Amino acid sequence: MIKASAPGKLMLFGEHAVIYDKPCIVASVDHRISVSLKKRNDNNIILTAPELNIENENISDLEKSHFKKVSFLLTAIRNFFKKYDVKSGLDIKTQSEFSDKVGLGSSSAVVVSAIKGLSELFKIKMNEKDVFDLSYQTVLDVQGLGSGFDVAAAVYGGILFFKTAGKVIKAINVQNIPLVIGYTGIKADTPTLVKVVREKRTKEPKKINHIFNEIEKIVNLAKTEIENKNWKEVGRLMNLNQDLLRNLDISSKKLENLIKAALNAGAYGVKLSGAGGGDCMLAISKKDNLDNIKKAIEKAGGSIINAKIPTEGVRIE
Repeated sequence: MIKASAPGKLMLFGEHAVIYDKPCIVASVDHRISVSLKKRNDNNIILTAPELNIENENISDLEKSHFKKVSFLLTAIRNFFKKYDVKSGLDIKTQSEFSDKVGLGSSSAVVVSAIKGLSELFKIKMNEKDVFDLSYQTVLDVQGLGSGFDVAAAVYGGILFFKTAGKVIKAINVQNIPLVIGYTGIKADTPTLVKVVREKRTKEPKKINHIFNEIEKIVNLAKTEIENKNWKEVGRLMNLNQDLLRNLDISSKKLENLIKAALNAGAYGVKLSGAGGGDCMLAISKKDNLDNIKKAIEKAGGSIINAKIPTEGVRIE
């Protein structure tokens, strides 16, 4: 049996603009999803996925629309088989260290783990870019949109300066960013929020393109300041990025409550992370104030995700 695992992700800078060919900065988090694979003597694909309440089910018989999470996995397998002209039944087991409700990129982590595991199982050499390309295509096949930053975080790990579809994937070599991750308790509806921003851009192209251009400037500055470990300046840039995201109308009352609480507790900077509407927010601060910020976020009704940032990318266990 082969077991591969990949990390989740958090967007540090560049939400929504990344879809329109602007750069972003994304970090891998040490909450991982693993996929275990074993060949079968028949053509059945049998899945056990405790987090989806699936026990020994033949997923090749399932309709894609019934189980979106299953469709990511099944499409990854189909794409791999087609590209490398292989065919086999499989026993598959997935394990997750985080819920798919918190917006840490579980779908991409599953796809990347599966493709890396399949390459090992069938002894097919794939470099990181090969894994990224096939995984990204799989995500597009299932959901029809996406810039690929979450796929890149799962493949490469670390902190990445990224442009749409992997046109640029550059590592930012920094460890132990003093961040607090707060969770709203609300699952973000990413496709709907992406659509809302797209419609805004159609109605007000000049305004929205200006926002995206300003976000791009912030991302470029943030790359340098993260490399310099200038956390106070990184925080200032986070606040500027959040102001621009507010202008896209993708924040929410719950996110704003947690952001305000973290700022009042002395954070250098705070912003939402991801599509908006819910999911997570991030606060950066001097290290000896992180506990105060955690308490403030919890007091405001959020919960804390304890995760190390960054961590390594996909690996064979």
